[in-house]
Amino acid sequence: MPIDTALIGALHVEYLERRGLRQGEHAHHALFQTSTIEALLDGNYEGDVTYAELEDRGDFGLGTFDALDGEMIALDGDFYQVRADGRAYAVDKRSKTPFAVVTFFEPDLFRPLTAIENFTTLCTYLDRIVEDRAVCYSVRVDGYFDYVKTRSVPRQHKPFPPLVEVVKNQPTFELRGVRGSLAGFRFPDRAGGLSVAGYHFHFISEDRRVGGHLLECRIARGELLIDHEADLQLELPAGVAVAAPGMTEEKRDALNRAERG
Repeated sequence: MPIDTALIGALHVEYLERRGLRQGEHAHHALFQTSTIEALLDGNYEGDVTYAELEDRGDFGLGTFDALDGEMIALDGDFYQVRADGRAYAVDKRSKTPFAVVTFFEPDLFRPLTAIENFTTLCTYLDRIVEDRAVCYSVRVDGYFDYVKTRSVPRQHKPFPPLVEVVKNQPTFELRGVRGSLAGFRFPDRAGGLSVAGYHFHFISEDRRVGGHLLECRIARGELLIDHEADLQLELPAGVAVAAPGMTEEKRDALNRAERG
């Protein structure tokens, strides 16, 4: 299946056949993604790639699990599953994911952070320092958080509801005065449908006990690390097609509600 590289501007996209997933020396400054955010919005929650396979593609990233059973965050090669109780658990490498984005994190930009008032302030600051909004960035923040609000989602059962219906009853969690990390990505606007356009973060505490999909935060102090990505390797499960450039207004609204609660 050909890939329309206009989807994400300057980022080079390589489509990988499912049977073509191979181990080997990892590419530098390259993302690996399985499936698309639009497929996830539509309720395609059946896992396709195992976490044993995924760890051969990256040591940093985020995603979810078969049947949408919680939120995944990967840091320093360790993968965690934040379930609907808000607790983080080590991932069973035999489990599968219907959507994930990972990379071997090799940051080339480092900045101190202080007094980040909220999620919007963080995104605005990041937009000021990234060099090219047409490409992708992997973003990590380690620090002391005055406040963090996260969510996770419970395991779903067939027939799977669309994601916007699932998050109507999502459990949310609030943490105060906690050390931890954000792991996430910035995709350009034209990537809508392929991945989350703009910023998408998951959080985990320093003791690796709690976390989830980030809804809001206030950062007292920390360190920002950014990896400029040049390539995207995209694996599509059977029955999932690459979306046309952009998204419909209805899909954008559904994604905003799913992402921001």
